[in-house]
Amino acid sequence: MRAVIPVAGVGTRLRPHTYSLPKVLLNVAGKPILAHILDSLLEQNLSKATIITGYMGALVEEYVTKRYTDIEFDFVEQSEQHGLGHAIWVGRDTYKSDELMIILGDTIFDVDLSIAFNSKANSIGVKSVEDPRRFGVVVKDNNAKITTLIEKPEAFVSNLAIVGIYHIRNTKLLVDSLNKLIDEDIKTRGEYQLTDALQLMIESGAEFNTFPVDGWYDCGKPETLLSTNRFLLDQKPHHYSLNSTIIIPPVFISDKATVESSVIGPYTSIADGAIVKDSIIKNSIISFGAKVSSSLLEESIIGNDADVKGHFHKLNVGDSSQISES
Repeated sequence: MRAVIPVAGVGTRLRPHTYSLPKVLLNVAGKPILAHILDSLLEQNLSKATIITGYMGALVEEYVTKRYTDIEFDFVEQSEQHGLGHAIWVGRDTYKSDELMIILGDTIFDVDLSIAFNSKANSIGVKSVEDPRRFGVVVKDNNAKITTLIEKPEAFVSNLAIVGIYHIRNTKLLVDSLNKLIDEDIKTRGEYQLTDALQLMIESGAEFNTFPVDGWYDCGKPETLLSTNRFLLDQKPHHYSLNSTIIIPPVFISDKATVESSVIGPYTSIADGAIVKDSIIKNSIISFGAKVSSSLLEESIIGNDADVKGHFHKLNVGDSSQISES
């Protein structure tokens, strides 16, 4: 089994944080987005992964190779972004005949992956949604097999949205279908879509079914990063007892962080190396090495190594910034 994880996006909606860090390395619930994905795959005994890099790809490569020594990684650069189908296509030489789990690198999923792995057919993670016009959707026959994949349908055909996890058993046919998209310049909405390649697979006789995804949590904007942080903290509550500090769970506080004379929580993550003193912080993310003192923060994201001093309410501060109240 090999994972293919595309992480080439620039993450413009998460600036200023993504000026100095790729989106998938932003901290949520105590560790980078990508670490949550890789940890869930390790639970399924995954041993190989292809990561499709782009923006600040060297930082992604450095992070995962240092921390995930049990996984054999291949890194392939997507120098120009032409859609998800193109991203998977550029990594084709690394996976050849491997069984694949394709999983988007900027989204955290609440899913039992063993359901997909135990299926004898190719399978696609789906979730029922109220407005399917914003998604790719699947249409199934009476035997629960997928017959059609449609990207952002204008008219209603199905409410089963494709959420970004794909288990592919017939890898050769996937590569052939991706090659056809590229060779014949088949695009939807101006991009090479993975859904179009999967539809070609179905038309060639490949069998696809679905598996349920209870939730998927976007990390593409500050407000969704904070909501994903809240979800993850609810899932794995931690208990802390710190001198001179009041903890209102759920929170995550790294054992490598320093917290003194503060009120922390609810829904606050404090990462490795952070220092928090004389502050009240709730519904916020304090990233690696950040310093916060004499502050009141809510719905805030404080970047790596940033230094915040003073009385504020809501901040979105990038890496290595210094903000103080005179």
